[in-house]
Amino acid sequence: QEVERSIIKKYRKDIWAKCIKAIQEYKLIEENDNIMVCISGGKDSFLLAKCIQELQRHGKFPFTAHYVCMDPGYNKINRKMIEDNAALLNIPLEIFESDIFGIVDQTEKSPCYLCARMRRGCLYNHAKELGCNKIALGHHMDDVIETTLLSMIYGSELKTMMPKLHSENFEGLELIRPLYMIREEDIISWSKYNNLSFID
Repeated sequence: QEVERSIIKKYRKDIWAKCIKAIQEYKLIEENDNIMVCISGGKDSFLLAKCIQELQRHGKFPFTAHYVCMDPGYNKINRKMIEDNAALLNIPLEIFESDIFGIVDQTEKSPCYLCARMRRGCLYNHAKELGCNKIALGHHMDDVIETTLLSMIYGSELKTMMPKLHSENFEGLELIRPLYMIREEDIISWSKYNNLSFID
């Protein structure tokens, strides 16, 4: 309860208000949406889950949320930390497993790209199984800035993360980023204020 109160009280301006602004401005969450909230185990995705829980409780319209973690091959310590944090934060977490780390470990060519692509594919497939029309990810403003700079420096093009993205390969699915306007320093501050620790 203290963690939840901190989001809408102490961090109202820097976190809660910016989350609501992004949701309203980009129409990220609408009435009767069925959303799969993706939790990686880090601070960003757990904050995302808490913000969406608050919106479910106090929002102006009904929608459904599934709080999902895909285990791509975490070690036992990280897996337990995710489970413990979900229990501590009162998040009804569903974990499903894949062997992505094992597969990626056997390739030398672009392992990070392959890992990201496979993770995204697994998440989209699971969202379809749950009957969801949206997938929520915990990317924040600093992620957006870094992605833009990397594409300019290494790709010689201007690409960025969008707050909402229609899937080209999975009809009827949208990817949304409700933390789009929130700075990472404020997420770190929220985490420290509540004495929370997450996997990197």
